[in-house]
Order: sequence, then structure tokens, then C-alpha cells
Amino acid sequence: MCVWCEPRDGTRKYHTTDVRRRAKALIKSRDCSLRGGRDVREKQEARRYYVSGMVQGVGYRFFAQRAAEQLGVAGYAKNLRDGRVEVYAAGPAKVLAALRAELERGPGAAVVSGVTEEEAPLDPEFARGFSIEHDFL
Repeated sequence: MCVWCEPRDGTRKYHTTDVRRRAKALIKSRDCSLRGGRDVREKQEARRYYVSGMVQGVGYRFFAQRAAEQLGVAGYAKNLRDGRVEVYAAGPAKVLAALRAELERGPGAAVVSGVTEEEAPLDPEFARGFSIEHDFL
């Protein structure tokens, strides 16, 4: 853990107000739970996942949103007219692989029969967080 989360002496305290120390700690830290801590040099990629099976009407999009937010992935999830769920996700390759594993597992009420994946362009519209979208076609 970095000094943002736990001081070096092992005691649990609120974070220090020493600006220089906090700045140095944030720069050195790669896994700080408070400040996001992702290495800014990690290459961002985007993927589009199509999840098939019994995945509509069982809370799958909300499951995908929670999983993505826990992993720090941006994008969206939406139901498709053909019964699948589309998940667009942007983040580092390792994190996207972890998201795919979660998508294959799905929530308890879903029955996932398959997850297909394709590369997608980075879309700045969905770069700030993860949302649930609706298909109005």
C-alpha cells in the first residue's frame, strides 16, 4: 500500500496534508486504492463484447457496470434486440481481460452461453465512467 492509504509506521490515520509527500507518494504508487493509482503509462484499448445466453431481464447490465467500476473500466452495457448484451469497455489490456472473465461468469440469475470480443475504437464519449445505455432503434 502507498502512503496515501497507510502511513509507513503501520498505523491507520487519515491521509497527511503534506503536499510534497502526497505528490511523491502518488507518483511512486501504482496501486493506491484511494486515488485510482493506475500507471498513467498503461496503453488504453477498447473492446466490444457480445454476451449471449439468458442475459436479459436478469440484471446482467447492472452486474457488468459493477464489475467495470470495480476494475476502473470505462464504457457502457446495453441490451440488443437479438437477446444479447453488448458491453463496450476501455482500459488497459490486463484489466479488460479481467473484465471478460467477469462477463463470462455473469450474475447468479444469468446463464452465459458465450462471450465474443472484437477490437473497438476509443470513444471519448464513454471515457469518463461506465453507464447503462438503451437501444432506441
